[in-house]
Amino acid sequence: MKISLGAKNCLYPMPTTIVGANVNGGPNYITIAHVGIMDLGTISLGMNKIHHTNAGIKENRTFSVNIPSVAMVKETDYCGLVSGKSVDKASLFSNFYGRLETAPMIKECPINMECKLIQTVDFPRHDIFIGEIMETYCEDKYMTDNVVDFAKVQPILFIMNDTGYWQLGKRLAQAWNIGKNYKKTGLNP
Repeated sequence: MKISLGAKNCLYPMPTTIVGANVNGGPNYITIAHVGIMDLGTISLGMNKIHHTNAGIKENRTFSVNIPSVAMVKETDYCGLVSGKSVDKASLFSNFYGRLETAPMIKECPINMECKLIQTVDFPRHDIFIGEIMETYCEDKYMTDNVVDFAKVQPILFIMNDTGYWQLGKRLAQAWNIGKNYKKTGLNP
């Protein structure tokens, strides 16, 4: 029997990311799990308007999305607990910049995406930043056959329902392939 949960968003787990932006001329980071895929080259960030990082994204029109590994769970959580208004979170990491020059990235994160802001959607309590991915960086040790290997990356997953951090399990099947073997009686393939 199904139980009614009310209007509850159950699109979790989400990858936990550390978003970077230059604020007041220096790098700042914030932990954000509400990151979405708009298309293959465009992403969205849902960020509460009170966040210090938002001003830097709006001013420079750039940001980074850094994907930490499970080995970075304490630093990642800390970046979401304190404000860049009072704490220099950039000092926790080795920072670098790419071709956009104003989107700070974290060397310790296995994957970094450098983004150009293309649109801001104004929600009542949140800024929705839509960015074009201009460049992606990944260390060779996190790749297999020139493709990012998420089993090696071991990203931190976030689930709001239990406010827990999780990690990946095993690969289930090959997308756009496993369904080819599905046959249902009475249907033509």
